[in-house]
Amino acid sequence: MAQKKVVVIATGGTIASRHVSDDGSSIADMSGEALLETLHGRPNGVEVIVDQFCNVGSYTLELPTIFDLAKRIESYVGRDDIDGVVVTHGTDTLEETAFLADLVVDTRKPMVFTGAQRSADIPDTDGPRNLADAIRLAASERAVGLGAIIVFEQDFHAARDVTKTHASRVDTFASGEHGKLGEVDEGDVIVFRAPTLRKTYRPQKLETRVDLIKLAVGVDDKFVRFSAQSGAKAIVLECFGRGNATLPVAKAVADIVAAGTPVIVTSRCTQGRVKPVYGNGGGADLMHAGAIFAGDLTGPKARILACVLLGAGLAAADMAAEFRVLAGDA
Repeated sequence: MAQKKVVVIATGGTIASRHVSDDGSSIADMSGEALLETLHGRPNGVEVIVDQFCNVGSYTLELPTIFDLAKRIESYVGRDDIDGVVVTHGTDTLEETAFLADLVVDTRKPMVFTGAQRSADIPDTDGPRNLADAIRLAASERAVGLGAIIVFEQDFHAARDVTKTHASRVDTFASGEHGKLGEVDEGDVIVFRAPTLRKTYRPQKLETRVDLIKLAVGVDDKFVRFSAQSGAKAIVLECFGRGNATLPVAKAVADIVAAGTPVIVTSRCTQGRVKPVYGNGGGADLMHAGAIFAGDLTGPKARILACVLLGAGLAAADMAAEFRVLAGDA
């Protein structure tokens, strides 16, 4: 069997962090090459190339930076001699970067994202095993065509579905009611299902002026209106339950959409879909106002999709159609 070639793009995060600062906090300071040295053994039959893209905590990343990262991934998967790409990344925004890559990189080659919840200098750090599994997955024929995936604690997940569920536990990533795509079991890649809600777009840039606002009991309209007045090109609302809002927010949505700014409705619930069921400020009123319903996409994922669609130059009506595709409603 011919040797596989995988590129590891290192961006920092906990997997590359140690307690080296004066105040004892953990910062990303290990290179991608140093991360490879932590492996107990590199996967057999795989040549690994390291690209040090950056070395930061993922909570400091910005939208143009992760768009540049997606373009870097694209440059590698477009090469005939590269079989797959691994990205080491902080866990805080890992799901957003992976989803962006899934949306804008047109390839069947594996794009595997991973990281760690425990710093590299902790004796039982989870980074080395996650990285080894990611390399195996990126080199596997079974991962071809799965799009961008996140592998953590032996399980791997579709970028669209996965989210970080715990602030510190090593099994933090899960796909809720969708379930994982598969697992890496002692080096064996096992695929249980393939993602179907996927589409690739070709934006020249990302529109960064997309706000995300979460509702809570009694919230009024001041933040939503301020967002529109301050130049937001779209607003994503994390609404109650099926996609319901307070009466002041529902009125504001009608005014904002009428003025030409798209408003996208998601749920603050961790599972389930938004649907226009209730009136009196509920989802039915938001639908009549012209809001876009995002199915079961989370608020952060809906924001990434909006940034991509606006960056591709889509108008609000066309955005609504694309949200239906990614929500499974088309």
